[in-house]
Amino acid sequence: MTRPEPVQRLIRAIAAKGGDSSDYDLNPDIVLPEGRILRPAAVLIAVSADGQQIYLTKRSAQLKHHPGQIAFPGGKQDPTDPTPTAAALREAEEEIGLPRDQVEVLGCLPSHETVTNFMVTPVIGLIHGQFAPKPEAGEVAEVFAVPFSHVTDPANFKVEGRRWKGRRRHYFVVPYGPYYIWGATARILRSLADRMA
Repeated sequence: MTRPEPVQRLIRAIAAKGGDSSDYDLNPDIVLPEGRILRPAAVLIAVSADGQQIYLTKRSAQLKHHPGQIAFPGGKQDPTDPTPTAAALREAEEEIGLPRDQVEVLGCLPSHETVTNFMVTPVIGLIHGQFAPKPEAGEVAEVFAVPFSHVTDPANFKVEGRRWKGRRRHYFVVPYGPYYIWGATARILRSLADRMA
């Protein structure tokens, strides 16, 4: 079976060489403490089978951490998750109602370190069959799709900044319509966009 052209490009992008990324990439003056403990986590970059859309979530405004922010489905790797991929698939099933057996895992991007001390593995998977998102009540306010071409075009990314812990911190943003995609989500997408380019 011949894959759609965007999916072929995606597979080549996953195979490309490249190192880990970090929320600190645009802030070389920040010195990270040695011996810091990073907790393992994983997210699912869920792409439609035709390679045209990617699914993201808007987190609930009631959450203690990152309320209202745009994110991939995902979370910390539990002791019962044998691999980061297993954690990403479990979290996607819990958060957006995506059955694991509908996801064809294509591979992973290099890990991403967040300012909240997680080492996140971005897992890329294609969604096969009909998928009607079911947001997890209390955690996910909305599940939405954006054009894959939009978030994989480096020209759509900008660098912005705000004060954080007494200093200015810069980060990538890739806005789409009413959605302000920034922080770790935008940085991971920028890594993918660079590979796709």
